[in-house]
Amino acid sequence: MDIEKLEQNIHYTFKNKELLKTALTHTSFAHEKKVESNEKLEFLGDSILEFVTSNYLYNNYRKLKEGEMTKVRASVVCESSLYQVALKHNFSDFLKLGKSEIACGGNKKPAILADSVESVIAAIYEDSNLENAERFIIENLKDQIEIASKHVGMKDYKTVLQEKLQIHGNVKIEYTVIDEKGPDHNKTFVVEVKCDGKHLAIGQGSTKKSAEMEAAHNALEGKNEWTIHNTNICTTFRLPKWLYFL
Repeated sequence: MDIEKLEQNIHYTFKNKELLKTALTHTSFAHEKKVESNEKLEFLGDSILEFVTSNYLYNNYRKLKEGEMTKVRASVVCESSLYQVALKHNFSDFLKLGKSEIACGGNKKPAILADSVESVIAAIYEDSNLENAERFIIENLKDQIEIASKHVGMKDYKTVLQEKLQIHGNVKIEYTVIDEKGPDHNKTFVVEVKCDGKHLAIGQGSTKKSAEMEAAHNALEGKNEWTIHNTNICTTFRLPKWLYFL
């Protein structure tokens, strides 16, 4: 295991290399080799992550209400966000997994990768101090916090669109990913929303959920023309006139 390479990736050099190795040791490997797993570090890292994120929100987003801070924290301190951090730093190349997990692609499982990020956070804290753990967390989650803080007050456009479309009875509303762009750690999703098979609008976002939300918003706003360009798609979509009369 090339620990030095991972240290370069995360911008932290461990004094105690064994801490980092333990942070990357999954329970399946630990049971096979009779060594310590990363479970306890994961437990500690989860608490550190929540505290650091809460403290950062409190000091940098004073205009947010308590409930809004809670929503932002929940959207950032989650499996999907930590999974992206793991992908960014290639954690999958350094995980120690048991034979059973290797056989079923454990090094690509979002849950395992997300847990390893929490373990590494705790390992940094134990190896040095809270300041270094905080630096790692904010350095990797700052952008997600900023995005989440901007959308925390956003209406649930999907619900609003559903209510508007179903005012005269039940209809089938579908959200479909029609394109994905960018690397795994920085993807952009393009989603189309349809009602009873009829095209309504297109939305883009860094997650499928945000792309769906934008698609619903665009449908409600009557943004009836969208052009998407990539190597496979170059299409202009127009919102059907019938939607304007609902």
